[in-house]
Amino acid sequence: MESVESMKIPKVIGTRDFYPEDMAVRNWIIDGWKRVSLRNGFEEYDGPIFEYLTMFQIKSGEEIVEQLFSLKDRGGRDLALRPEITPTLARMVNQRINSLPRPIKWFSVPRLFRAERPQKGRLREFFQWNVDIIGVDDVLADAEVIFTTVDYLRSVGLTSKDVKVKISSRKLLSAVLKQIGISEDKLNPLYVLLDKKPKVPAETFETMLSEQVQDKSKVYKIVQFMNAASIPQLEATLMMISDERIQAYADIKKLLLTLAFMGIDDFCMFDPSIVRGLAYYTGIVFEVHDVSGDLRAICGGGRYDNLLRDFGGPAMPATGMGMGDCVLEILLRKKGLLNVPIRQLDFFVAFADLRWYGDMYSIISKLRSRGFNAEFSYNSNASLSKQLKVASERNAKYCIIIGDEFKDNNLVVKDMEAGKQEEVEVDKFFAELKRK
Repeated sequence: MESVESMKIPKVIGTRDFYPEDMAVRNWIIDGWKRVSLRNGFEEYDGPIFEYLTMFQIKSGEEIVEQLFSLKDRGGRDLALRPEITPTLARMVNQRINSLPRPIKWFSVPRLFRAERPQKGRLREFFQWNVDIIGVDDVLADAEVIFTTVDYLRSVGLTSKDVKVKISSRKLLSAVLKQIGISEDKLNPLYVLLDKKPKVPAETFETMLSEQVQDKSKVYKIVQFMNAASIPQLEATLMMISDERIQAYADIKKLLLTLAFMGIDDFCMFDPSIVRGLAYYTGIVFEVHDVSGDLRAICGGGRYDNLLRDFGGPAMPATGMGMGDCVLEILLRKKGLLNVPIRQLDFFVAFADLRWYGDMYSIISKLRSRGFNAEFSYNSNASLSKQLKVASERNAKYCIIIGDEFKDNNLVVKDMEAGKQEEVEVDKFFAELKRK
C-alpha cells in the first residue's frame, strides 16, 4: 500500500491550480475589470469569505443550502462559503445606510464557491466581477450597469458580432402574466420555468409550460409574449393595458433609448425570454450571450429593489450585474483575444568573471530598490555566454555586464532587442536610469 508521505494528492474537482502562466491570465482579466469599474465611477469593496448561512437563505430560500459549502463553527453557528456577494453588499450597506453618500456605486471581484456539478464554464470556485448601483430608481442606473459591462467587453476586443446584451423586464413579465390570469402565488415557480426557455427546444418548452399552466389559451399568450423579438412585436402582444404594464413598457423603451445615446445599441436587444430565475429580481433584467450560442451566459443582472428591505434595511432601489471569469476566458480564447502581455524583465545582470559576483548583488539591489525588475543567474560558475542566453530566455530588455570595466567604475549595458551595447559610468547610469 502506498504510504501517505509518497501519495500524490490531486486538486479538488471543480477547482483550479493557478500556475504562473494561469495567474497571468487571471490577473489580466481582473485588472481589466477593475480598470473599467474605476473609470465608470465605481468604488471597490469586499467582505468576508464566509457568512452566516441564513443570509443566503433570505435571498434564495431553503433550497440554496444544497448548493453551498456550509459548515458549523466551534460555537455551533451555521456558516457558508459565499456563493455570491450580493447578500454581503446588502448587509454592509444596511449597516451604514445613513452615512453612505448616494448613489452608492460599488464594485467587487470576490472568489466565490458553489457546491454543484462542474461543467463547461461552471466550476465550484471562481472569480466574479460585480458592479452595483444603489439609491437610483431611474433606469439610467440600469443603463450605467449595462454600459459598464459593454465597456469592458469592448476593451478586450469583443464586438457586437461576438456578443449581445439581451434585455427584458421582470416587472413587465409580471404584469403580462397577471393580465393573462396567472395568480401572484404562481409567479415565482413560473419564472424558474420561463428562465429555461432559451436552454431547451421550443417544443420541449411548450410541453413543460403546458404541464404547469393547464389553460391552452394562457399557454399561447405566454409563448406569444416570450417570442417577441422587438419593441414593435412587443407592442402587438400588449393589447390589454394596465398601469403597471404601461410603466414597465415605458421603462424598457427609455432604457433602450438611453443605451442608444450611450452608443452601444448595436450590442443590445430586447428579448423577453430573459427571465433570470431568482425571485428577488423586480424590474429590468439582462444577460450577455455569445452570438453563436455555444456557451452559457457570460454575465447577468438586473434590478433588485427589495433586497435591502429583506435584509432588515429600508426599501431602496438597486441594480447590478455579475460576470464570472470561467465562461469569459473560454470565449476570449475561442476568439483569440486573450492578449496577456508576456512578462519582460527590465534588466538581467551578468558577470564576466567570478571576481565581480559580489558587485552583481550590489547592482541588482540598486535596480530593484528603484522599482525595476531585475534578475541574475544563480549559477556562479556560468559563463558569460550562458548568462546572456538566460537573459534572452527571460525576455530581458537590457543586460548589464560587470567585467574589467568595473575597475574604472563602468558598466556594459546591452540592448537585448537591438543587439547593441555601450559602456556607461555607474553613477551616470543610475542618474539617467529613470529617463532611459
